[in-house]
Amino acid sequence: MQNYPLLSQINSPDDLRLLSKDQLPQLCTELRSYLLESVSQSSGHLASGLGTVELTVALHYVFKTPFDQLIWDVGHQAYPHKILTGRRDQMPTIRQKNGLHPFPWREESEFDVLSVGHSSTSISAGLGIAIAAQHEDAGRKVICVIGDGAITAGMAFEALNHAGSLHTDMLVILNDNEMSISENVGALNNHLARLLSGSFYSTIRESGKKILSGIPPIKEFVKKTEEHMKGFVSEMGTMFEELGFNYIGPIDGHNIEELLTTLKNMRSLSGPQFLHIKTKKGKGYPPAEEDPIGFHGVPKFDHLSGKLPKSNATQTYSQIFGNWLCEMAQQDEKIIGITPAMREGSGMVEFSTRFPQQFFDVAIAEQHAVTFAAGLAIAGYKPVVAIYSSFLQRAYDQVIHDVAIQNLPVLFAIDRAGVVGQDGQTHQGAFDISFMRCIPNLIIMTPSDENECRQMLYTGYKCNQPAAVRYPRGNAIGVELKPLKEIPLGQSNLVRQGEKIAILNFGTLLPAALKAAENLNATVIDMRFVKPLDQERILTVSKNHDLLVSLEENAVLGGAGSAVAEVLNFAGSTTKLLQLGLPDYFIPQGSQQEILADLGLDSTGIESQIKGFLQKNKIF
Repeated sequence: MQNYPLLSQINSPDDLRLLSKDQLPQLCTELRSYLLESVSQSSGHLASGLGTVELTVALHYVFKTPFDQLIWDVGHQAYPHKILTGRRDQMPTIRQKNGLHPFPWREESEFDVLSVGHSSTSISAGLGIAIAAQHEDAGRKVICVIGDGAITAGMAFEALNHAGSLHTDMLVILNDNEMSISENVGALNNHLARLLSGSFYSTIRESGKKILSGIPPIKEFVKKTEEHMKGFVSEMGTMFEELGFNYIGPIDGHNIEELLTTLKNMRSLSGPQFLHIKTKKGKGYPPAEEDPIGFHGVPKFDHLSGKLPKSNATQTYSQIFGNWLCEMAQQDEKIIGITPAMREGSGMVEFSTRFPQQFFDVAIAEQHAVTFAAGLAIAGYKPVVAIYSSFLQRAYDQVIHDVAIQNLPVLFAIDRAGVVGQDGQTHQGAFDISFMRCIPNLIIMTPSDENECRQMLYTGYKCNQPAAVRYPRGNAIGVELKPLKEIPLGQSNLVRQGEKIAILNFGTLLPAALKAAENLNATVIDMRFVKPLDQERILTVSKNHDLLVSLEENAVLGGAGSAVAEVLNFAGSTTKLLQLGLPDYFIPQGSQQEILADLGLDSTGIESQIKGFLQKNKIF
């Protein structure tokens, strides 16, 4: 830490608050450099944190954290927060097995008030905490930092609407990094923001309201004058004022002096406050400033060269999906691709460029994405909702109420199904089979490789009813891609004929199942469909095998194995069933390979679990 003379002294915000204001710019420089150095060596989220360095320093300097409660939305932007709150030396372990969690995590630090991973939760949780503090007369402040992407979600506006009606003391900070800041306009905004957040203006405002409250015309004049004054600062302010917030900004989020002054002024104000700051994603590191999307989440790389490594591996499943969508759009102008703010992650960049009229990014609004798709389907179009497994959880009612009940032809391309890896508990795609298979009318498909994935996407597109194809994060295995052809619904494949043991595979664990089966001389069946299930195949193999083993990268509880058990139970079969899948706890971070090995879902683990079950139950 010899290159970081100030940062090396900061082991908690108490240490930070011992510095003079004049030392803070240097600290920000050191913090930004250390963030860049550490993330380039460990991998992780980079550009967002580079943009929140000054804000993080100012917040911990002005507010008495952890007594004052600081909540970060999502957490991509919270790496500087982790560094300043006693976790600096652990940063090389972030997102790794048994290392620092990639997002704010309550079990990790008292400074992490809310465990997060999905967006737009900060204001709701912050309001609950603020109301509790008010009831207890605790005197603590509650600060919620939310990005301009996260605030597009309906949940954020629901919380703002509620908070503005209660006059509870809380501060919402909008970290707006969408646009760069104009120098002269920014200077005027900063000046007015200091004025509007100062005690003089606040006193005049509140006193004027009290004195003139009984005179409607004058009261209305004062209100309009105030609105126009703030509208001069930002037209956005009027909207937040209407929601019941005192709006301040926008101000330069990289000007530490302006941040300190404004935050100190706002700390003394009562009621719901809204501070709008403008920042630059990737600030201070030119490659990230030029490509904030590419440097949002980075692998290990040489930060001195600024070049991210290129992958020579096979295509990812996301790319397979994106290419299929382009192929379909060339043939059918009625196909519509929809994403809730995950264009890059879902492999839709080329599609959005080539077919802009058929592409919709609805922002972070999963519920809207699904019902929007339902509307398109009603109008005769073929909507495809590309969505991560853990994000689909947020639109469960819409899948049921707006798609399945009406039996509408909406195709769900469910990315990141199963073990995701380094993003940890909030992102593992552990539950989609379990929560979907109980929904009538919905077809559920689990491809074992990229060719099967394409064929199943095509089948879902053609089937004229709700359908879902779930596929994992990461690279496919490199099989040949065959011409598109519909798969008969519910049809499984016999992959290997063996004896006594039959492995019923659901998804991309098939190679591991085959390797285990070689040592066990087991039959392997690629089931392909969770719904409709190939019941005939299950009952046939149950009659000539002593043990059935269901295998899935989904929670065992309520998953595909449970569906197999229901078939056996209904038929009165006494054949033993071993259900292998994700256990009944939230899966922590680690590489996909590490997690699957720990859970006994690699080839060695599958073989070991089967042998253990045979021995325990004294089967042959």
